[in-house]
Amino acid sequence: MNATVIGAYGEWVDALVGANDPGLLSYRRKEFGNVEAWRKQALAKMVECLALPDSGGPPKVTVIGKNAVDGVEAEILQWRLPHGPPTDAVFLKPAGAKGKLPGVVALHDHGGNKFFGRQKISDDGRPLHPVMVEHRRICYSGLAWANELARRGYAVLCHDTSPFGSRRVRLADVPAFLRWHQGRELTDPGEDPATADAEQIASYNGWASLHETVWAKTLCSADTSWPALFLSDDMRAVDVLCARPEVDAARVGCGGLSGGGLRTVYLAGLDPRIQAAVCVGMMTTWRDYALYKPAHHTWMVWTPGIAKYLDYPEILGLRLPKPTLVMSDNDDDLFTLSEMHRADDMLREIYDKAGASDRYVGKFYPGPHKFDAEMQTQAWAWLDKWLKG
Repeated sequence: MNATVIGAYGEWVDALVGANDPGLLSYRRKEFGNVEAWRKQALAKMVECLALPDSGGPPKVTVIGKNAVDGVEAEILQWRLPHGPPTDAVFLKPAGAKGKLPGVVALHDHGGNKFFGRQKISDDGRPLHPVMVEHRRICYSGLAWANELARRGYAVLCHDTSPFGSRRVRLADVPAFLRWHQGRELTDPGEDPATADAEQIASYNGWASLHETVWAKTLCSADTSWPALFLSDDMRAVDVLCARPEVDAARVGCGGLSGGGLRTVYLAGLDPRIQAAVCVGMMTTWRDYALYKPAHHTWMVWTPGIAKYLDYPEILGLRLPKPTLVMSDNDDDLFTLSEMHRADDMLREIYDKAGASDRYVGKFYPGPHKFDAEMQTQAWAWLDKWLKG
């Protein structure tokens, strides 16, 4: 075994996460054959472990504004959930589009940046902060990929999930003793994501990174989980997208990079309305998260109690046999390459076993953590095949 982050405890934890044998509800086990019977059992355990909070059902949506953005019509939306601040979102469609369109929920990344959410991957016609210009350059070849997808003929919804962007925790709302970071008391950068001070944004994001531990303790104490929090947000966004008159609710997909890939794992794995999924830069195993790379990841990854039943890629595999594309980068420092390949092998094995080999593709690309223009082009072709074909 390679050196682990917990030293001599590694072999013990390796056994706990079931690295050598399929989990108790893994479709790779010999006793499982019928996909629907297996999924019913595995999904029930997944929902039990997640402990989903009540997110109130389909929300009432308010249109804040409308803009034209390079061949795309953008509607700026807002809705309220039972918990947290209002959700801001943008709905995008091709200018002048007629008839029902395939829909995609575009899931923004984590990126160590909680001040921003949907701005990382979408344009709504308002000015873009220089911090986001640089973020897109590094991660997305400078592209607002939600808009690129809309120009290609899709209805796209991009929303802030907890606790990012409009859904972030405001410093003014927490006790004064908790507002300190690096020896000074912080104030909120402001509510305008286009004009906020870059230094204040960086300080807020540093504070928010440390605040994740507080979040994790709170959610565990409240008998829920962080994946349950963002999944409940994201499922309500699917409600909003599917209710749009422009959208064919039978042809809906989702996708995203990094934290957006994590959200894809859970949303596509658990919401049957997602017909095609693209998970980018967020596929590995519980062994990798537990033994090699936990320091590289957010608390948002983990669902308590599920590892003995399903490995991490098998959460996405709950959607079997629906079309699934996983895209990984060979030089991604967030993961161990051998574990990314193990995850790919697991997904390939269950799709093969179900007789759906053509519906799973796992691809590896040179370079670091990213969803660049080449990868985007291939992802859109995949969505075209399953949502337009």
